Amino acid sequence: MAETRTEEDRTPLIQLADIYKIYQMGDESVHANDGISLTIYKGEFVAIVGKSGSGKSTLMNIIGALDVPTSGTYLLGGEDVSDMTDDELAGIRNKMIGFIFQQYNLLPKLDLLENVELPLLYAGVPAAERRERAMASLERVGLKGKWKNMPSQLSGGQQQRVSIARALAGDPSLILADEPTGALDSKTSREVLDFLKKLNEEGNTIVMITHDSSIALEAKRVVRIHDGKIDFDGDVNEYAAIL
Repeated sequence: MAETRTEEDRTPLIQLADIYKIYQMGDESVHANDGISLTIYKGEFVAIVGKSGSGKSTLMNIIGALDVPTSGTYLLGGEDVSDMTDDELAGIRNKMIGFIFQQYNLLPKLDLLENVELPLLYAGVPAAERRERAMASLERVGLKGKWKNMPSQLSGGQQQRVSIARALAGDPSLILADEPTGALDSKTSREVLDFLKKLNEEGNTIVMITHDSSIALEAKRVVRIHDGKIDFDGDVNEYAAIL
């Protein structure tokens, strides 16, 4: 069934305009991102795909407010984050972005509930509300009954689900998933991808970074990066047809 969008759905969440990220390597200037312009709308599920060295990780760092471009403009939810200070970027990350990492990035000495509470703690959410929201997030990923467990007591797939719960706890505008299945076997990868699809169906905006075209095909839209430039941006079915 064709996807229909209302005008409300067509609100841009991410607007990148003529983004350059240039690194000096001795006498040489390396254009990791070379004039990238991209708009992602609220409610989309977009895969950014590219080989190692393509510039996709640099682009992810800019989208995730982990870095700023050398030049160009980046609006996130209408707010210009192109030249923010480190403290301002940290505030934007905490308020607007939920991260899902390849290696989960759970703190081994904290139980699951404490791990999921962390972004809420940094955001200054009161303790009782933190606990309630973190527990609700663990319930969404099917791990409420294990809230007292330590990360080492879980399988890889369960740890990734905890990292998804942590990403959801702050009710972010954007979920940014960096190679979310990279450390998982095929069966567990399938479960995590299905869960990301479910989150998108519930209205969450998801940007997934991957080097694997077969993983990119799980999204609804694919943006391919090559030599720091976008060389494909279209519907997943169009992307599948050119593979």
